[in-house]
Amino acid sequence: MGRHSGVLVPVKTAVAVATPMKRPAPVRRRSRSHAALFAFAFAASAAFILVNVVDPYSGATASPYFRVPQAYDPADVQALDVAGEYEVTIQRDGYDVMAKPEPEPVIIEPAAVEEEESSGWAPPAGNPDPGTAQAIALDMVHARGWGDGEFSCLVALWDRESGWNVYASNSSSGAYGIPQALPGSKMGSAGGDWETNPATQIAWGLGYIGDRYGSPCGAWAHSEDAGWY
Repeated sequence: MGRHSGVLVPVKTAVAVATPMKRPAPVRRRSRSHAALFAFAFAASAAFILVNVVDPYSGATASPYFRVPQAYDPADVQALDVAGEYEVTIQRDGYDVMAKPEPEPVIIEPAAVEEEESSGWAPPAGNPDPGTAQAIALDMVHARGWGDGEFSCLVALWDRESGWNVYASNSSSGAYGIPQALPGSKMGSAGGDWETNPATQIAWGLGYIGDRYGSPCGAWAHSEDAGWY
């Protein structure tokens, strides 16, 4: 027998591969509460529109039959006729008119204020040089019976006013001389040379101080409190 040689040809076998199927997306269902809320909102809107269309002023106008009761009715409630004549006497009560009494004024006295009196003390002036204006003033102070303490007050006072300058002049007020007389012509009562003579000015100044303040320390105390004498 002859040898048969055959060639084996491979046969492809079809293999079925299963493809997974896609699930459909779930459908969202509206809840009952959401649907009920929507229905309520729709009904409320419709009712509001209908009310304004039909009668927007419904209930706001008073009824024409409404009547406020009167507290007093002038019509006679009851009438009565009486036969016969009667005398009616009308008598008014008397009264006296008195003026309203005025309140008595209350006077409130201010509280007493104790004024602080300056001591009038001044630093000791010492003995002035002979022939100076202060030396002339020291003699006049002693002639009036005042002591060295009063002279010290006088020195302090006129140091402040003029510096013991016989020609001292205040351009704003017009005061002049050692005692700063205002105006300077007042010193003419002590002498005609009041413009240049220190003795005349001092004599007038001491007279003014004695009459007004009692002493140089009194004038000095006032100057300390008020800034002038």
